[in-house]
Amino acid sequence: MHFSIIVILCYLPFIGISQNDPQAQNIFINQETQQTIDTWDISNPSFELHSSFKPYLSSTLQEFSDTAINYSHYPIKNFFLSKTFNEGPNKHNQYNIQVLPIVDLQGGYDMISSKFVSETIGGAHAKLNINNDFTFALTAIGGCVTYPGFTDTIVQSTGLIPGLGRAFKNKDGSYGFSNVTGYLSYSPNKTFNFQVGKDKHFIGDGYRSLLLSDFSNANPYFGINANIWRIQYNVWYSWMHDFSRYDGSQKSLQNKYGTFHYLSFNALKNLNISFFENVVWQGTDTNRVRTFDVNYLNPIVFYRPQEYSVGSPDNSMMGLNASVKLFKNLKLYAQAVADEFFFKEIKARKGWWANKQGWQFGAKYINAFKVKGLTLQLEYNQVRPYTYTHGSVQQNYSNYGQALAHPFGANFKEYLAFASYRSNKWMLSFQGLSALIGMDAFGSNLGQNIFLSYTTRPREYGHKTTQGNKMHVMQSDIKFTYYAIPQMNLRFEVGYIQRSVKDELNYELQSPFIYFGIKTSIHQFYRDF
Repeated sequence: MHFSIIVILCYLPFIGISQNDPQAQNIFINQETQQTIDTWDISNPSFELHSSFKPYLSSTLQEFSDTAINYSHYPIKNFFLSKTFNEGPNKHNQYNIQVLPIVDLQGGYDMISSKFVSETIGGAHAKLNINNDFTFALTAIGGCVTYPGFTDTIVQSTGLIPGLGRAFKNKDGSYGFSNVTGYLSYSPNKTFNFQVGKDKHFIGDGYRSLLLSDFSNANPYFGINANIWRIQYNVWYSWMHDFSRYDGSQKSLQNKYGTFHYLSFNALKNLNISFFENVVWQGTDTNRVRTFDVNYLNPIVFYRPQEYSVGSPDNSMMGLNASVKLFKNLKLYAQAVADEFFFKEIKARKGWWANKQGWQFGAKYINAFKVKGLTLQLEYNQVRPYTYTHGSVQQNYSNYGQALAHPFGANFKEYLAFASYRSNKWMLSFQGLSALIGMDAFGSNLGQNIFLSYTTRPREYGHKTTQGNKMHVMQSDIKFTYYAIPQMNLRFEVGYIQRSVKDELNYELQSPFIYFGIKTSIHQFYRDF
């Protein structure tokens, strides 16, 4: 907290508007910022923006126009608190400093347990841009939180706050945490960008991602971004941690590594087709010493043939993402993920356990029914049993004890609906979820828990999505937001969450929760898992 106070004080002399145009910044993406970009992108399709890879690089948003958005908003280029030194016709030796204080103060009342809960989070986000081609960014947040029952149960059982790392239990029952992310980014030209840092990535055009989401904790990475013609190619190498043997000590965290490739092709201004692949492998364990595998450094190789060539037992996965923009107000999008793919077994339709696939379909409708500021979205996600799992738990598709893709793991069907109306400084929004999840029953591993080895499956055939103890989760969240200072995302929120959980073993729980808050936070925090 001392760090955040110092940085907030430091920004006071730097209130101004910069005229420079940094190329190497990462643009923070939360649900509200994404809606702003979608409104611009769907109504003004282009070859330059590849909307499914986040965070966006600032050079791909140079054409972003405020005139496309009919309400006040947090500026995408984030120049609210900034100052440029040595600005002039000579590009060299220009230094631009940007600072944003982060405040996330929230109170709420958990009606089922009749108790008040609160979140007190503070910090700062700071950037240093040099000559428009180099950016150093650092974000530090921390605080003390208590949660309503439906979230607190997960924190208690895992010892982790989703997306933020380890939770430290205080004597009063609250949780303390701290989280630091950042990156160094260099763009020598408009084609290439190189980054090293600790942060998250997200792949997809939807609210969820079946390929890679920002649900888990941030992790160290080195990445390369290349933009050539209508193609954007991203490759990054990640260092992650496995929690399967975690006993509370730092030594019990095991290293795991991943390499990711994402090729995005804007075939037309309104049509994108993208290909994803990755491989995850474990580090040192009790049987062997292993670090980053040099076989996976090749930035263009296909990993499935590479695995076969080296006799690898590692965990690789492939996927597709596609979107089409229609009528300047509609985007249709889809994803497919294949953790295993054997066409003979799929065609046989016998429910082979290793038919590990998932699908996503969705639609975004901006200025719906010609009402400016009205946005609607529908999304469907389905993932078969045992997807994202591996024979070695350390090589499953997770990081820091949390899923790298969908927070429900596997073996589920999910329906999502969103509606929001935004006008100038206020917004009314609704989010609804209905999911059917096949939970393990009677001690059997039926494919939902990605932290179990698939070697413990009860049979080879006869598996189907949502098998097991069917748990039905329904959640609705209605929220009113007032943007007091839109340029720095300072807003007031009040909302109501109604959550219902019911399964086939006669378990049923209703969880009503009302909340209010004052925030400038720019991160995506999830409450629906």
